[in-house]
Amino acid sequence: MIKSIVITNHLNESIKLELGFPEKSGFLITNITGLGPPKASINSTEVSTFDGAVFNSSRVGTRNIVFTFKLLGTPLIEDTRQKSYKYFPIKRRIKITIETDNRTCETYGYVESNEPNIFSSEETAVVSIICPDSYFYSSMMSTTVFSGVQSEFEFPFSNESLSENLIDMGDIIINQEKTIYYMGDADIGIAIFIHALGSAANVIIGNNQTHEIMKIDTVKLQELTGSAIIAGDDIIISTINGNKFIQLFRNGVYYNILNCLDKNTNWFQLTKGDNLFAFTAESGASNLQFKIENRIAYEGV
Repeated sequence: MIKSIVITNHLNESIKLELGFPEKSGFLITNITGLGPPKASINSTEVSTFDGAVFNSSRVGTRNIVFTFKLLGTPLIEDTRQKSYKYFPIKRRIKITIETDNRTCETYGYVESNEPNIFSSEETAVVSIICPDSYFYSSMMSTTVFSGVQSEFEFPFSNESLSENLIDMGDIIINQEKTIYYMGDADIGIAIFIHALGSAANVIIGNNQTHEIMKIDTVKLQELTGSAIIAGDDIIISTINGNKFIQLFRNGVYYNILNCLDKNTNWFQLTKGDNLFAFTAESGASNLQFKIENRIAYEGV
């Protein structure tokens, strides 16, 4: 069951539309379309030698979300109608966050139309929003830490010895292989973060199930930036469709190091179920802290 919908306009101003308490916002939602899985286009070719057709490709189109509101007097119906112009501005990009009983998901879209029925005893408005990205996404990031600092600090505590360190504030863990369980409806890209505690050479990241590989050539990195991976370096990789990149952050400066990737690089995508990732390096693998972040893509609410 849908509990509420939060609309955030291009000025980062938000309004919460609670389905159970419409008097708070002034908008009584009577209908919403476009919250289910969007329509897919199936491309095929008919062949004269047999019945049917040959499948070529498929793709999912844009999402069209249409809200139908009854405008309430808070304090006047005219105020609510003009409020709709503020939070659903024509041709502007807005964020739609939907909270249900078991998930909170969001998407972005552009307001196609906002059509109020002014000359009516019960004034209504119909708002159409076109979402270029056809999926909804979880509002929170999922983080899988392969190596880093694991917190151990708890209260209350007492160190009973003056000569031994009995209290661990944290442990440095090094795991070069880990499984990411992905529960989304559609494949999705990931963000990979690598932090260097010391030097390392030729980092290799792999998906052990699909046998896909991503290799960072540190010889090319040295030619581009003046040195290979050194202590304090941060490497950020995004394999998200429409936003793929690899950057090096060093001494407060970002470098585009796309040319340092091997020519046969695969841009990883998470698929539903278990995804087993591993990383290594020709040298200095123990100097690398590694984590992966991802969101969850949903076909519908």
